[in-house]
Amino acid sequence: MNLLVTGGCGFIGSNFIQYVLNKKLRSVHKIVNFDCLSYAGNEKNVDGFENDPKYIFIKGNLKNYSEVFDAVYKHDITHIMHLAAESHVDNSIIAPDVFIESNIIGTFNLLKVVRQLNVKRLHHVSTDEVYGELGKKGKFKETTPYDPRNPYSASKASADMLARAFFHTYKLNVTLSNCCNNYGPRQHEEKFMPTVIDSLMHDIAVPVYGDGKNVRDWIYVEDHCHALWKILKKGEKGETYNVGANCEKSNLEIVKKICDVLGKNFRSSVKFVKDRPGHDFRYAIDNKKITSDLKWKPNHNFEEAIKKTVKWYKSECK
Repeated sequence: MNLLVTGGCGFIGSNFIQYVLNKKLRSVHKIVNFDCLSYAGNEKNVDGFENDPKYIFIKGNLKNYSEVFDAVYKHDITHIMHLAAESHVDNSIIAPDVFIESNIIGTFNLLKVVRQLNVKRLHHVSTDEVYGELGKKGKFKETTPYDPRNPYSASKASADMLARAFFHTYKLNVTLSNCCNNYGPRQHEEKFMPTVIDSLMHDIAVPVYGDGKNVRDWIYVEDHCHALWKILKKGEKGETYNVGANCEKSNLEIVKKICDVLGKNFRSSVKFVKDRPGHDFRYAIDNKKITSDLKWKPNHNFEEAIKKTVKWYKSECK
């Protein structure tokens, strides 16, 4: 296998590359990190990877078709893990154009190359946000109709549909996954958990949207990487797999838990701010399909994984 990872300098991408390299798989001959190094792609995330003879870095942009083609052709890529995406909802509300260009046009270019060069397998990584929002009950299934409610989720939904269209029309070997909120090492500082941790470590009140009761399903990033590898290797062509950890927490619950880990007073550590437009109330994943079909399950419990996450950020601040 010659594996290309798009967005490999980002949060999930760098953790996925580390996951594959750590497994020391004989079947993986090379792993190519294709990243444009936007503000969210940090070269520090892949420090040390260059010491592995299987690892190659290419600075390239999915919006440039020729750069994508050259990377796949030159390295005889057989499998692709497509993680590159603009992903911050707040940014998509302020400046949606870049989300359309990166998430839709970038995915389209990648699919064209996969078709032209007969790549064996493309796995397209998406989000549970494409499904819209839930009330107090229910969970997203692979059959849940799409109902994106902000420019970010709309751009990811569009990319998902393109991937499915290329599977049905051109018979490409494409799989998809929709995952819940990730947390763990190397996540960009703009995201919720890093913001909470950084604020508390610097004795700054944590900004919390609305009343803080919005609920998300949370998964430790290493568990997500394990799921992605399972899908890449064993997922059925054309199938979608929802990845979740059955770990629903409100934003306030997250802040309280991190306060407990850092020994901070919860009541004096929260600052409620105006809610963002179109803020979905609740997401939750039904992960029965991937646990049943691919025999995957999350290996980390929230209590221990959040401690590992906080410890990593504390070490980074020294």
